Amino acid sequence: MSDIACTIAALHLHPIKSCGGLTPGDSLLIETGLEFDRAWMVVDEQGDMLTQRQLPRMALIQPTLRRSDMVLSAPGMLALHISLDTVEEATRARVWDDEVKAYDMGALAAQWFSDFLGQRARLVRYDPDQSRLSSAAWARDISAENAFSDGFPLLVTSTASLADLNARLAARGVPAVTMQRFRPNLVLDGLQAFDEDHIGDIQIGADGGTVRIRLVKPCVRCSIPGVDPLTGVQGHEPGDTLAGFRADARMNGGITFGMNAVIVEGVERTLRVGQTVVAQFSF
Repeated sequence: MSDIACTIAALHLHPIKSCGGLTPGDSLLIETGLEFDRAWMVVDEQGDMLTQRQLPRMALIQPTLRRSDMVLSAPGMLALHISLDTVEEATRARVWDDEVKAYDMGALAAQWFSDFLGQRARLVRYDPDQSRLSSAAWARDISAENAFSDGFPLLVTSTASLADLNARLAARGVPAVTMQRFRPNLVLDGLQAFDEDHIGDIQIGADGGTVRIRLVKPCVRCSIPGVDPLTGVQGHEPGDTLAGFRADARMNGGITFGMNAVIVEGVERTLRVGQTVVAQFSF
């Protein structure tokens, strides 16, 4: 099967794990993925991660990145300004089974998140001196660094896969969903539905040279795609529809949408919507 020429349809960036996302026109690729992606995380009093799995209301926390700060907004809350260049005391945080070095972002941020979420919470920033690698069982010979992402620096989806899902939802009388539900980093245009399941490397003509990304592991879906990003309300779709046709034998029957990916080359180059992508099938 020949290579496929496609383009970057969209970039998605989620500065705070499990909070609202951004869709920039361009983004710098760093060792842990897109710059500022999952660089911050909300934790409980023990330092354990908090996500939409327990608190779907987190979807309503919307960041805006500016030159020197990140501004957070949420219903009923005054804006919170987080400096991009300042952290407070060193701490530790747990993301899944990994306990990592982090920096606490201070009492004001802690109070803001606690007030909005209705429970004690703090905001932490990933310590860039920490090394947190993707599973070697999937990344193989690539030492793939992560910040607070679930386990891989990038998540890749396609416009065709979302269109296919929305056609199936429509047939069931269910409203369409947006790509926000799936929280990817790169969305490709020009593939057939779910071609990404069988892609190995993608090569991008990025600003400053070539970027090569390897799709290594199907992304098993939890309850988060069921959270409406506009209301923060948990529902059963699109999970119920996906369950009817997206059980993946590679993941022991897990329901998948999108592919986790690692960076082969191109760190410190800029990805931009509209850039040309060559996708290579892995079989």
